[in-house]
Amino acid sequence: MNADLLLALTGFAFVTSATPGPNNMMLMASGANFGMRRTVPHMLGVSLGFGAMVAVLGLGVDQIIARSPLLAETLKWVSMGYMLWLAWKIATAAAPKEGEGSGRPMTFLQASAFQWVNPKAWAMALGALSAYAAGVGGALVVALVFAVVNLPTVSVWAAMGLAVRSLLATPLRLRLFNGVMAVLLVVSMLPVLFG
Repeated sequence: MNADLLLALTGFAFVTSATPGPNNMMLMASGANFGMRRTVPHMLGVSLGFGAMVAVLGLGVDQIIARSPLLAETLKWVSMGYMLWLAWKIATAAAPKEGEGSGRPMTFLQASAFQWVNPKAWAMALGALSAYAAGVGGALVVALVFAVVNLPTVSVWAAMGLAVRSLLATPLRLRLFNGVMAVLLVVSMLPVLFG
């Protein structure tokens, strides 16, 4: 991959990773609810899980999906259903009681697996592979660039959640925040659904 193409890919990876989407909304909620240290496995799962997803798709799975509109449509609706369930879980999450560590952030494996049902991740991966990858080697470069660029960008979203944590000191405020995050998660899916 030449330098100009690598620079364009890096820009694409940065913009698509930094803009609002399901991963970033959940990381912001995790940062607010659990703090940065407990959110690190979630952040690593997003970055490395997405890179792994791109690599697997680049081995030819993307071509299978491109040739089957029914499969692509089915994947989209399964993903949307899961995202709506996840939004419901976020919206109805109970605020932790005083001195109690109720609730758990996503684990590394959960966040990695989540990439496979994240509609924005699918759009990013398939878009990047079609625009920047030539063969398996190109797909691995795309996967690596995304894994490297993604971690700092998703960390900012978790840090923003942490920054508002002191404002969420009451159970009512935390519930309102979680409700807003759930709505934003649903809204973040609209471009994929209607795009």
